[in-house]
Amino acid sequence: MSAPEIRELHTMAEFEAVALLHADIWGTGPAGAPVSAEIMRALSHAGNYVAGAYEDGRLVGASVAFFAGPVGTCLHSHITGAVAGRGVGLALKLHQRQWALARGLRRITWTYDPLIRRNAYFNLVKLGARPEEYLTSFYGAMDDSTNGGDESDRVLTGWDLTAPPAGAGATQGCDLPGGAAHGLRDDGGRPVTVATDAEIVLVALPDDIEALRRTDPGAARAWRLALRDTLGGLLAEGARVVGLHERRHYVVRRATTPTDPNAEEQTAP
Repeated sequence: MSAPEIRELHTMAEFEAVALLHADIWGTGPAGAPVSAEIMRALSHAGNYVAGAYEDGRLVGASVAFFAGPVGTCLHSHITGAVAGRGVGLALKLHQRQWALARGLRRITWTYDPLIRRNAYFNLVKLGARPEEYLTSFYGAMDDSTNGGDESDRVLTGWDLTAPPAGAGATQGCDLPGGAAHGLRDDGGRPVTVATDAEIVLVALPDDIEALRRTDPGAARAWRLALRDTLGGLLAEGARVVGLHERRHYVVRRATTPTDPNAEEQTAP
């Protein structure tokens, strides 16, 4: 299959097509598109990033991003939607990366639902981005077909553009360091939190949170709260997500405070 054609968009007809595509992907209906054509028009006219992916002249993906702080260094990618399974999402992100680099930017950020395994795999393994901050109910309750009324917890994710992109050939997550211990594990489809003071903590993900929201909302809610407590708590403490193991465990390294060998010994008065 040939690579999709990626190009920046500038006309209202193009933006209206993107709004309809995103509404279909998120299951909102045309009136509830995540970003309106009018907002895309304003962002594009102000010099921000609005791009579409085309196969044989048909729109199959689109991305909207805007400049973010620190000024002159960062682009924030608000939304990227694409037909599944054809590499369109990856092509859009790599185009976005080149667009940002051409403007002297060094970093792209975005948010995603940390419970969705395929998104975690795409972001951490395919792109090499890393979650940095846990954002509780960032957009409030969302009733589209993807979020299913769940609270919109997100992780702010950073992509270092100074490092080579993982690219299409990346398929493997990170190796599991020695001494890793579970902080959250899957027990028959239900989350179980585990107290651990290990430096490397494994945080499990459910098989399919979107299906679980439809079939067992109670279990989906339990996963939301467990991940919020475990992953959110670790990130708040200064821990770093260093990879994804077997497509189903965040690998988190706790922050360590190095000992200064030159520091004077302190004694109680």
